[in-house]
Amino acid sequence: MPNPLAPLPPRLIATDLDGTLLQGDGTISTRTRCALIRVRAHGIPVVMVTGRPPRHVRQLAGTAQLAEVVICMNGALTYDLDARQVLDETRLPASPAQAVVQALRRLFPEICFAVEVGLAFGWEPRYGRERGKVELSEFPAEDALVLCEGGVNKLIAFSSTRPLSELLAGTLAVVTGQALVTTSGAPFLEISALEANKASALARYCARLGVDRGNVWAFGDMPNDLAMLRWAGHSVAVANAHPDVLGQVDEVTTSNDDHGVARVLERLVERLDEA
Repeated sequence: MPNPLAPLPPRLIATDLDGTLLQGDGTISTRTRCALIRVRAHGIPVVMVTGRPPRHVRQLAGTAQLAEVVICMNGALTYDLDARQVLDETRLPASPAQAVVQALRRLFPEICFAVEVGLAFGWEPRYGRERGKVELSEFPAEDALVLCEGGVNKLIAFSSTRPLSELLAGTLAVVTGQALVTTSGAPFLEISALEANKASALARYCARLGVDRGNVWAFGDMPNDLAMLRWAGHSVAVANAHPDVLGQVDEVTTSNDDHGVARVLERLVERLDEA
C-alpha cells in the first residue's frame, strides 16, 4: 500500500494524534514510540498537531519523549511540552464568539457550550451534565456568553438531540465568514478564529525553526487535517482516513491500528541510516 518515500528526507515531522498516531484504544503503540525516538535521534523534530488541549496531550504516557511541541486545538495554541508553556495562540475575540453563541442558540435552542481559553477551560452547567464532565474546571459553570468574555481559543458546541451532520450544516450556514468550524471525530463542533488552523500554526512554528514547508512531512486522517496536509511538502494519510483526505495526499500508509505512521518513519530511518 505505501508509495515510495518522498524525494528528500524531512527536516520536521508533523502528525495528528487521534485516528492517526494513536491506536483505536487511544494509546501510542510500542512500535510507533520506537519509530519516533529513532527519528528524533537523527535530529528531526516531531510536532504533534491535534484538536486536543494541552492537558489531554500530557495525559498520554511519555509524550515529552516523543515530541518537543504540540499544536493544540486545531492550531489555536502551540505548547512546549518540556517547558509547559504556551508559545503561540490565536483567539476568537469575545464579541464574535458571543455572536456565534447567540446565533446558534436561535437555530438550535437545545445547544450547549464549553470553552478552551489558553490553558484554562470551562463549560455551561447543561454541557457538564450532558457530557458527564468530571474534570476540575478553572472557570465556574457559567453561561457561554460569560465564558467567552476573554475570547476563546476553541468554542465547543454540543447537542444531545441532533446528528452532528445537522449541527454542522446549520452552523456553517450562519457562521461562515465569522469563525472556523471543524469536527475531528468527537460528537461536537469545534469553533475557532478564522486564521486558527493546523496549517497556519505549523507554518509559524516552522518559520521559528527556519524549516521550509517543502521539508515537512505531515500525517493525518480527518478533514480538519487537510490544510496541514496540503501545506506540507509531503502528505501521508492512514488507511482509515476520511475519504476526502485519502484523495488529496501524496501517500497512503496502513491504518492507525496497523502502525501506519511507524511504517513510514521506519523506512525513513532505514534510509537515513544508510546515508
